[in-house]
Amino acid sequence: MKKHNIKCTLLLLALFGSVSMTGLSGCNNKENSMEQTGTTATETAEAKIKKQTFGIAPNGEEVQLYILTNKNGMQVKVTNYGAIVTSILTPGKDGTMGDVVLGFDDVNGYVPNDPHIGGIIGRYANRIAKGKFTIDGNEYTLATNNGPNHLHGGNIGFDRVVWKAEELPAQNALKLTYVSKDMEEGYPGNLTAVVTYTLTDDNGLKIDYEATTDKATPVNLTNHSYFNLSAGKNKDILNNEVTINADTYTASDETLIPTGELKPVKATPYDFTTPQVVGSRINNLQGYGYDLNYVINNGGEKLTHAATVYEPTTGRVMEVHTTQPGIQLYTAYHLDGSLTGKNNTQYESYAGLCLEAQHYPDSPNKPEFPNTVIKPGEKYQETTIYKFSIRKS
Repeated sequence: MKKHNIKCTLLLLALFGSVSMTGLSGCNNKENSMEQTGTTATETAEAKIKKQTFGIAPNGEEVQLYILTNKNGMQVKVTNYGAIVTSILTPGKDGTMGDVVLGFDDVNGYVPNDPHIGGIIGRYANRIAKGKFTIDGNEYTLATNNGPNHLHGGNIGFDRVVWKAEELPAQNALKLTYVSKDMEEGYPGNLTAVVTYTLTDDNGLKIDYEATTDKATPVNLTNHSYFNLSAGKNKDILNNEVTINADTYTASDETLIPTGELKPVKATPYDFTTPQVVGSRINNLQGYGYDLNYVINNGGEKLTHAATVYEPTTGRVMEVHTTQPGIQLYTAYHLDGSLTGKNNTQYESYAGLCLEAQHYPDSPNKPEFPNTVIKPGEKYQETTIYKFSIRKS
């Protein structure tokens, strides 16, 4: 951890007065947590981790909120309940810091977390058809909690349990571990899942996923943050400009279970191979918005640029890079105003968008899809990075 460069900061302030956050990227000074939307970043902060009480989980256990801050003053808050990202503070083009994810003021807002806001999804993200799959001749039955299908790990997925937290101050990271017992939610094997959130000095939130098991089991982990890069200036994301590095998507039936066919996006409202405004074609969709898995071009082998979001009001840009083969675009049309989040904000339809890096839905029942089953002695490893920047014009 670097020491504060007080002399450098004082010299710059003496010469120029109040300066922007980006203008002090090479000089660190006193702590500036900038926790409220609408504050202006005028000073940089040394990378650090803080901890505070966040409430009581349903099992009676006290849970914590961990606050990561990088040298630029960007801040990420994570709770060990559900490994949930509760807040991401980044600057807009005018230097004003804003919270760009939906969330709640304490743990009570996340119990129950029906829209899965901000959480780590597991043991299997997205859908498994009819809540059934077979491994080595043995059929397993899961909860059907999304119509006829299984969704996001079942009735109590990984975003609704308490994780063990370990601070890694040298890396400006938080390591979270959860042991999912054999047959929890119907899944075979004792699975140890490890998720590490790292806040980098180039304003990236890096998420490393690892898992091991003592019995063959499907694993598909993702983060389910809802992003609104306007930080409350706009109540929806319909003006956001999105680019997705995918020429095809997994075609689905009416219950959003893939048919196995990979369809081209060209000449459809699903085509984001060039920048497109989210709301420009949304009325042409069957249903009420985007909720589909894209097949990332050349994805699944190494860290690959999967998507970019640009919010024109504030100039914020978010890039998504991942080792996963797919990414789910979801525009939150199920939000109906019944949830009241931070700053007493009611979350209506399209209040945020999700870009969930993942393996394809229903992969345990689709041998033609990339494999999601890990066995004893194997390790599940994936990485996703959400990187934030500013476009001035």
